[in-house]
Amino acid sequence: MSSGSSPPIHWIPIGLGIAAGFLARLLALRSDYRHYPGYPAGYVSHVTLGFLSAVIGAVFFPALAAKEYTAATFLVLAATNFTGVRKVEVSKLQALDSFTLVQRGAGYIQGIAQAFEERNYIAMGVAVLTSIAAQVVDMYFGHLWGAAAAVAVAAVAITLGLVLKSGPNLGNEVDARIGKLHFEKGSLLYVDDVMLMEVGLPKARKRWLDEGVGVIIIPKTRRGAAVLWDLSQRQAIAQSVSSIVGTRSDIGYPERTPLCRMDLPTGHGSAGFAIIPVARDPSRVLEAVRRTPVLENAKTHAVHDPALESWEDEHHIEEGR
Repeated sequence: MSSGSSPPIHWIPIGLGIAAGFLARLLALRSDYRHYPGYPAGYVSHVTLGFLSAVIGAVFFPALAAKEYTAATFLVLAATNFTGVRKVEVSKLQALDSFTLVQRGAGYIQGIAQAFEERNYIAMGVAVLTSIAAQVVDMYFGHLWGAAAAVAVAAVAITLGLVLKSGPNLGNEVDARIGKLHFEKGSLLYVDDVMLMEVGLPKARKRWLDEGVGVIIIPKTRRGAAVLWDLSQRQAIAQSVSSIVGTRSDIGYPERTPLCRMDLPTGHGSAGFAIIPVARDPSRVLEAVRRTPVLENAKTHAVHDPALESWEDEHHIEEGR
């Protein structure tokens, strides 16, 4: 792999790094209510890229120690390739999204693709740290202590990676409670005081009243209010709840579409959500709302409005950090 003057490459740190990085990627691999990744094709893609990430990370430090300086370019190439893979994932998910009744939306899709890319980086990072610990300790204390140090560092790095992979859910930023579905002016559907949409057909209005579930979403913090104002976040709420409890909708029935809208007359950051679930269980609908992930593009939003600040003071709402 190198000239005769180069130190030999130690394969034990490389093997331990690959094992730790690959394990980190496997532990982060989940297929849940979001139905992603699919089986088996999605799993094959995720597992293969996770293994390649672990190999690149594990080889990096031992190769540098052996004066194989071109190994540093592996990380740059990997980062470029992972960005390309993320773009492919976005294109694929957008194509699939056009055939779903309740779409994820662009913001949700970008979040899924970014998580895919970031977890490969986590696998690479775990492999790098593990191989460094194994090789450095090995040089001074021997193989046994090197392996023990690698296992300890891998355990800490994997735990940290699993913590970092889990972003906040909407329940961290908002409260949700069941609201009353009713109609005003004949055909305007409301959840408490939040107007959602116009439902023209009498049968459709009766179905909403008999089978629908309304939810009022109230921000706990200023950031929670900003998150709800994000259109992609509200689309994510509708999609997540529909995935968990189902929705009695189909092509050609727009009046049955789950919908989340802001309380526009007040502008205080509250929102109303309504759905006709397959199984009418209000507690499950509330839990599904709370479990909706906070999208990446909504995390950085902020609301600074004097009217909102006075309302916060009245309702004892703190500014989120």
